[in-house]
Amino acid sequence: MTGFARVRKAIEQGEITVSLKSVNHRGLDLHFHMSSELDALENEIRGALKSNLARGHVQIHVAFVRTKGASAALNRTLLDTYMQAFQEASQLYHLTGHPELNAALRIPGMLSIESQEELDEDFRRAVLDTVAEAVATLNIFREREGAATVDEIRQRGSSLCALVTRMEEIRQGAVPAFHKRLMEKLADLLHGAAIDPQRLAQEAALLADRSDISEELVRLRTHAGHLDSMLTGAGEVGKRLDFLLQEMNREANTILSKTGGLGELGLTITDLALAAKAEIDKIREQSLNLE
Repeated sequence: MTGFARVRKAIEQGEITVSLKSVNHRGLDLHFHMSSELDALENEIRGALKSNLARGHVQIHVAFVRTKGASAALNRTLLDTYMQAFQEASQLYHLTGHPELNAALRIPGMLSIESQEELDEDFRRAVLDTVAEAVATLNIFREREGAATVDEIRQRGSSLCALVTRMEEIRQGAVPAFHKRLMEKLADLLHGAAIDPQRLAQEAALLADRSDISEELVRLRTHAGHLDSMLTGAGEVGKRLDFLLQEMNREANTILSKTGGLGELGLTITDLALAAKAEIDKIREQSLNLE
């Protein structure tokens, strides 16, 4: 959602400049920087932006420089205040020097542009047209970034599916692993006494069922497939992706909570689940770049 656009339009009264700068944000956050004579147009400009942008922290600068029917007026009150402050500072800190007129005239508000000509409907339309052109230019940059972001998310989604496949393969060896571990532990506890094979198999199956992650893996794979379909579809994607990624992260956490009793197999699945969580987090970071 990052991008920048600046559009200038010359009209009869002067020149309009609209600058838009957008960075990532969970929602649409608009910040306006305009001269007071343009305040009446803020709501219409805001509406035009909301119609074309869904997410992003956007800085909006709208400036109008008159070149016709205007005259510069010196702000005597501000200049007097500046001169008085300069003299007081010189006396207080025992400094020598003289105030610089050019520096004083560059102070915001020192020179004001006065005009008897009212800004009419044509001016209003010119400002809104300039804003619309700037938004269109901004969206071109955002679409380019969005396309690159979608490609990266798809690659990470494929990596996530590969991790799920590997965990599924390891999970299939869970019951034999439990059987072996139970046999070793019971042998130590019973000091060589006979072990009922049927009871051993039941206990191994019970423990395997408590640590079974098959449902979580199925849901994680399903979510990964849904992720790809969301990126292919039209409409707003960013917020829906955020909800989907929350679900994916929940499944990965559940898998991690169930791998404690699997020995070396559990350690391997833990490593894979942590890698899956890392991919999900990276996808979440990139999803902030999408509307």
